[in-house]
Amino acid sequence: MRLSVNVDHVATLRNARGGRFPDPVEAARACLQAGADGITVHLREDRRHIRDADVARLGAEPGLRLNFEMAATEEMVGIALGLRPAACCIVPEKRQELTTEGGLDLLRAGPELAGAIARLAGAGIEVAIFVEPDTAQIQAAARLGAQAVELHTGTYADADPAARPPLLARLARGAEAAAAAGLACHAGHGLDHVSVRGIAAIPQIAEVSIGHALIGAAVFEGLPAAVRRMRAAMVEARRNTIALPQDSAASSCG
Repeated sequence: MRLSVNVDHVATLRNARGGRFPDPVEAARACLQAGADGITVHLREDRRHIRDADVARLGAEPGLRLNFEMAATEEMVGIALGLRPAACCIVPEKRQELTTEGGLDLLRAGPELAGAIARLAGAGIEVAIFVEPDTAQIQAAARLGAQAVELHTGTYADADPAARPPLLARLARGAEAAAAAGLACHAGHGLDHVSVRGIAAIPQIAEVSIGHALIGAAVFEGLPAAVRRMRAAMVEARRNTIALPQDSAASSCG
């Protein structure tokens, strides 16, 4: 399982005072040296954290696998086509939200989304769509031409630990549905060093994207140490697998 570290909130901290420090590109290098497999950034319409210059510098870093989170707007598609990151993840975006609040509703998507996906994929970019772990949404992602889905883990991660098992089972069924649809399966949103263990135990999930919890932990233990601890938690949990209850394994993810 790959670990892609989201460095958006390194830029948030920099922007609070202006200037150049802390530098999200330096943070990205530290994450990779500590065992991360890639870096995720979300270039928002309002540029509230990561900015265009950050994206350009990250794109120029040798050997860096960049996952570019983006809304499916003409502006962002154009930036992605110029940047040519290894991967893009298309996410919903609202100006007033503090963070992404849920998956895209692909059952109501217009032709513009399919066109954006085709343009990105035609440029050799792996295209994922951020969705809820719902069979219908996942199958719609495959019909639209995506190569991967990223399952929204926020509901699971934000829940009380005692309430997580059925939410984790739903994510496991979503991962199975993605594999059945021929899609690579990623996961992300709200995960920390504890909640990532359940996700890492789902064998179909090939990548997680984690940001806020790692940057928060870095305040106390340093960024490389936080990344190494996350990697260790993932490796340990990967030794186990999620066994779905027989009465739910064949049910829909909806």
